[in-house]
Amino acid sequence: MSLIPATILTGFLGSGKTTLLKRVLSEAHGQKIAVIENEFGEENIDNEILVADTTENIIQMSNGCICCTIRDDLRATLQDLAEKKRKGELVFDRVVIETTGLADPGPVAQTFFMDDEVAEQYLLDSILTLVDAKHAAQQLNERQEARRQVGFADQIFISKTDLVDAGELEALTHRLKHMNPRAPMRAVHFGEVSLKEVFDLRGFNLNAKLDIDPDFLKVEDDHGHEHHDHDHEHGEHCNHPSHQHGHEGHGHHHHHDDDVKSFVYRATRPFNPAKLEDFLGAIVQVYGPRMLRYKGVLDMEGTDRKVIFQGVHQLMGSDLGPPWAEGETRVSKMVFIGIDLPRDILVQGLDQSLV
Repeated sequence: MSLIPATILTGFLGSGKTTLLKRVLSEAHGQKIAVIENEFGEENIDNEILVADTTENIIQMSNGCICCTIRDDLRATLQDLAEKKRKGELVFDRVVIETTGLADPGPVAQTFFMDDEVAEQYLLDSILTLVDAKHAAQQLNERQEARRQVGFADQIFISKTDLVDAGELEALTHRLKHMNPRAPMRAVHFGEVSLKEVFDLRGFNLNAKLDIDPDFLKVEDDHGHEHHDHDHEHGEHCNHPSHQHGHEGHGHHHHHDDDVKSFVYRATRPFNPAKLEDFLGAIVQVYGPRMLRYKGVLDMEGTDRKVIFQGVHQLMGSDLGPPWAEGETRVSKMVFIGIDLPRDILVQGLDQSLV
């Protein structure tokens, strides 16, 4: 039996998760979707699209989709659904997990890798984050959960863009790119988004494509951060309007410096595999909880193939990718997205892991 794809939908309260879900559930796409809701959400999927509200925590919908709330833990709910699917009691093609507005998607994502039974039945496809254009600046300033959700995203949808002017939207997009340059962003109107932008995004696939927004790199490269073997692009001292912050006496020159940041590391010499493994292992032990997502395409000594690695918090995996092409410059590239990560320590350790 093939693995059941799973999507995690996250975003702050009022960002439009329910609107997007309703659209996905009611569209005639011929797919049967199981939705798992963290039930202490302020806004459950409204009963108008549910057939019956029963005491059973799995509800069949009019279009054949099913909806369930997490009564105990996510693992048990996922196993319960997979078992019912296997026995033919429930029919569905994929799962969407809607987290509450305050949730950190990290532990939800880790469930798919840490629990063997879940890993044998499900394939985590991607984390989608909805950002409300109207309230994002305030939410990002005040709530770390909102910043974490941006850092985790494989795809960012910006809702309510009609309520802000072009300058505000541009400032917000710039800010989000500093936090997460690997997630494509797009504005969505009233949850109208085509399914191919929601499902099968393969955000957790180990593949040779390292999705970093090329415009982000271009802008950052203009700053000319050349450091012998590598350069870094970063969102550290950013005076962009979206960060402007009117708090006097904060010692921060009136601009908001997000704790969720990304930085890119590049090296033209190959890595020594043993040294790199030791260093990354040590870093993940210490900083794992603050490392949201990290990914790299690496040139390793001793192999003619690209090595692809990625991680979520303390969980890290790597795989051999395609061979380096004839005449292709062998460059290692990594992106780290996390909360106040010690950039200097990371750069120094990575430098010392090179051949």
